[in-house]
Amino acid sequence: MFADLDRPGSPGAAVSVIRDGEIIHSRGYGYAQIEHGVPVTPRTVFHVASVSKQFTAMAVTMLAAEGALSLDDPVQAHLEFVPGFEHPVTVRQMIHHTSGIRDQWQLLGISGWRLDDVITTEQILGLMSRQRELNFVPGSEYLYSNMGYTLLAETAAAVGGTSFPEFTAARIFRPLGMDRTHFHDDHEHIVPDRAYSYRPVPAGEDARGATEGARATGPEFTKAVLSYANAGATSLFTTADDLARWLDNFRHEAVGGPQVMEMMATRGVLNSGDTIPYAHGLSIGDHRGLRTVGHGGADAGFRTQAVWYPEANVGVVVLTNVANGNPGGRARQVAEIVLAGVFPEGAPEEAEDDSPADADSEAPPTPDRATLAGYAGSYYSPELDALYHLEVGEGGLFARHIRHGAIPLEPRAADEFATDRWFMREIRFERAPDGAVTEMRVGGGRVRNLLFVKLTRPLPG
Repeated sequence: MFADLDRPGSPGAAVSVIRDGEIIHSRGYGYAQIEHGVPVTPRTVFHVASVSKQFTAMAVTMLAAEGALSLDDPVQAHLEFVPGFEHPVTVRQMIHHTSGIRDQWQLLGISGWRLDDVITTEQILGLMSRQRELNFVPGSEYLYSNMGYTLLAETAAAVGGTSFPEFTAARIFRPLGMDRTHFHDDHEHIVPDRAYSYRPVPAGEDARGATEGARATGPEFTKAVLSYANAGATSLFTTADDLARWLDNFRHEAVGGPQVMEMMATRGVLNSGDTIPYAHGLSIGDHRGLRTVGHGGADAGFRTQAVWYPEANVGVVVLTNVANGNPGGRARQVAEIVLAGVFPEGAPEEAEDDSPADADSEAPPTPDRATLAGYAGSYYSPELDALYHLEVGEGGLFARHIRHGAIPLEPRAADEFATDRWFMREIRFERAPDGAVTEMRVGGGRVRNLLFVKLTRPLPG
């Protein structure tokens, strides 16, 4: 199942399987660094993206169990720079992604950042300090927020009295023997044996600088640069074997103890009383009748998965350094082999979703040039300190940004448009009583209704 990666010139994967405290399979495939011909081994250090979140939640949960904080504390009780929103946001709501706090990556994207920029904790916290609105009333919905987990890491540091990387090293990693694991909040920190990340080059395109080996043996790859200097929502550097040791803590509970580990697997509850599948940095699920506790991750070209099967005392870790690595699917394939005979008798494979696609709706009429001209002007976001110039050009309305260039706006309904950019899928204009356009609300995905005010005097582009 890893043969497609186990060849010259290809990024790779590291796999580790633990059962009853013993690592029963540990193997690397492909290359950690294609440029230097460095192979992946089980001790190769990967950036594991959102697999990081369970360790951030663990740090805060341990502090709560010790009485150093309450999960129902408002976040401002520990982080004074967080604005006082109309509705209080608690530590517990940030853990469960029910806080309504907007997502940091999408806010950065709207602001003009690229995700391969160097992005520091200080820059993210500065962005947070300017926020004045939430996506929704806290506790009313579940919506994934990376910003919430950056704030949780800062909370653990503030209450724990030391930096977040040192707190997690002292309280989690070293006690579990995770000697090749750390939170990576310095992009200039040299890490021996680390994997770089890659993307496959789409068919028909050429990878500049691809090695002859890569050209000769199959699909070509390009570097997927990652320069994060922030931690909490992401940036755990670890190995497959180290993560397997962590998963086994759900069995022996040596770190945290039974109380903390039970809290870790406790799912969130909305104000309505509905229970969500998300616990403390962990998704609670099912695989052919067996309960699963785990999380995946995706940043740049890294794709990662760590899953624990509590009824079988089995953990499976798959770490890849290529954007199409599919670690979730591969981890389930590994589990099918390891747990053959353990799945409840007659438990079916998960059915594929074969529901018919929605019928294409009729495209809305394109506004005439006079209507489009009413949207033109400069729009400023006080929360992001960001500026967009809207202008009418050949083909319709465009939003222009100094870093993103011209973004086409496609009409969807009256005063509503869509774009092809992941960070601003939806744009809605608002009008004064006299009909003049005065505001632009930007969102879609993990950010909703971000305010841009139309300036009375358009700024030069």
